[in-house]
Amino acid sequence: MVDKFVGTWKMISSENFDDYMKALGVGFATRQVGNRTKPSLIINMDDQGMICLKSQSTFKTVEVKFNLNEPFEETTADDRKTMTVFSLENCKLVQKQKWDGKETTIEREVTGDGKLIAVRNRFLITYINKETFLKWSCSLFLACL
Repeated sequence: MVDKFVGTWKMISSENFDDYMKALGVGFATRQVGNRTKPSLIINMDDQGMICLKSQSTFKTVEVKFNLNEPFEETTADDRKTMTVFSLENCKLVQKQKWDGKETTIEREVTGDGKLIAVRNRFLITYINKETFLKWSCSLFLACL
C-alpha cells in the first residue's frame, strides 16, 4: 500500500501555510522563506520496509527514516523535536507528531486524478509526480493536548 506514495513529488500549490506556521510559533523571517519554498518530496522504501521521506529545497533538506507504527524522535524543518509515528489509515499515509503538549496530524493521500494531497490544519499542499504524473495532497491538523 505504501508503494503508491513512492517517487519524487514536486509541490505545485499550498493554501493557508502561513497561518499554519503562525500557529506553530514560527518567526516572521522563517515564515517568509517557508512561503516562498516549493520543496520536492522524495519517498522511498527499502527491501525490509523501512521508509525514507525527504523534503528537499534550495533552502533546507529534511529527511526521516521510519517503519510504520513505530514511534521515533524527529527534528522538523522548523527545528521542533517531536515524537512521531507514521501509519496507513484508509489508504492515507498518516503522520502524527507530538511535542510540548501539542499534536499535529499530517494526512497524505494520492487522489484519483494522480495528485498527492497533504492536509494540515486546514492547510493544503498539492504535489505532482513528474515521472508518473500522479498528484497528491497532504493535510495537517494541529491540536493542543
